[in-house]
Amino acid sequence: MTTVAVVGMNYWGPNLARNFARLEDCELRWCCDLDEGLLDRHRGAYPSTRFTTDLDEVLADDDLDAVVVATSVPTHAPLATRVLDAGKHVFVEKPLATDPADARRIAAAGKDAGLVVMVDHLLVFHPGVTTLKELIDTGELGDVFYLYGNRLNLGVVRPDENALWSLGPHDISVMLYLVGEQPVEVVATGECYLQPEVEDVVFGQVKFPSGVIGHLHLSWLDPHKMRRMTVIGSDKMAVFDDMETERKVTVYDKGPIPRTETYGEYIQVRSGDIRIPKIQAVEPLRLVCQEFVSAIRSGEPPVADGDAGATVVEVLEAMSESMRSAGAPIRLDAGARA
Repeated sequence: MTTVAVVGMNYWGPNLARNFARLEDCELRWCCDLDEGLLDRHRGAYPSTRFTTDLDEVLADDDLDAVVVATSVPTHAPLATRVLDAGKHVFVEKPLATDPADARRIAAAGKDAGLVVMVDHLLVFHPGVTTLKELIDTGELGDVFYLYGNRLNLGVVRPDENALWSLGPHDISVMLYLVGEQPVEVVATGECYLQPEVEDVVFGQVKFPSGVIGHLHLSWLDPHKMRRMTVIGSDKMAVFDDMETERKVTVYDKGPIPRTETYGEYIQVRSGDIRIPKIQAVEPLRLVCQEFVSAIRSGEPPVADGDAGATVVEVLEAMSESMRSAGAPIRLDAGARA
């Protein structure tokens, strides 16, 4: 059995605890939170799990393999560092850190110690997103031209985190996964309508070396609830819509017709069949938790490893810099990501 502790039982932590506890090859050994009242809510669900408000007690357990950090975002980097220093594998809720340098240090520390560092980039493991990845990698869509994500809702409005840092990690991690390249440049603009210095809406763009661009529309001030990623290819186009119950992925046989003449005629387009692939009905968070346990056992890095988490933080920080600079393009340092 792989033994796991969950630190932070307020919001996302209980979901992680539930999934790790249900894995056949995993034992939920500890639940930890500074609030004794939060721990009391969950004691009955896990009678064989130990509960504590003292992280040092958790880290001192020689029979503990890994720690899941599901606390507030500013604490992610320091807690992940403490976990690695204690010789435990670490799983961190997104984002990995608030500073790219901290994120890179955590990723490097894990490698140096031979420990797994994984970030909860949940959508990368969603069966709908992995289906998009298969459509791209098999060449069914042709050459990818561009992709764009819409992550919109009316609320939750956060006072200490803008729409970019709250919503952006989801779509940025998916774009990096689908394109399979390190980004080279970003641009972003945003506006603060409800609170000073907290952007409610953000428009961003990520540019990749191949020329593929990814566009983001992020907002918690919108009449629509949307969770959608669209990929435009030279042969076909595909849409992942997480708000759909059955039609999670739709493939459109649409695209331009290659020109065979040189008389200056308009480029023609074609519109063919629409296909809806069958998507596996499984909770994505369960797949995330299983990936972490499997990586610990195999020694192979998970898809959403420390490097992937650090790259997302670099994109977030670069977009923040672009917003502070009135939408100026920000180049990303390839050397820092090597």
